[in-house]
Amino acid sequence: METKAVLAALAALAQESRLAAFRLLVQIGPRGLAASRIAEELDMAPSSLSFHLKELAHAGLVTARQDGRFVIYSANFDTMNGVLSFLTDNCCAGQGCLPSAKCTPTTTEAQ
Repeated sequence: METKAVLAALAALAQESRLAAFRLLVQIGPRGLAASRIAEELDMAPSSLSFHLKELAHAGLVTARQDGRFVIYSANFDTMNGVLSFLTDNCCAGQGCLPSAKCTPTTTEAQ
């Protein structure tokens, strides 16, 4: 994943309402949710939610599809995984730590 795309995704998530919306969509999974249901779940005005979903979509973190008269939003797991991979690419000096491993610097690195 390119650095600019990662920066766009991180910038989009660096806002409380957008982070909450994205986390909700991640929890729901690929089936997604209608915008009206997202607004209800987050207790957010539809106009505010629309702005935030547009920002998440612009960063590639969510996708929208039409389902009858509803717009269904879903988390883009490929982008999410790309960001996570970018952030952990050189974890533990490239030795491929397990997700539960705690990477700690050696004494010489810490000084």
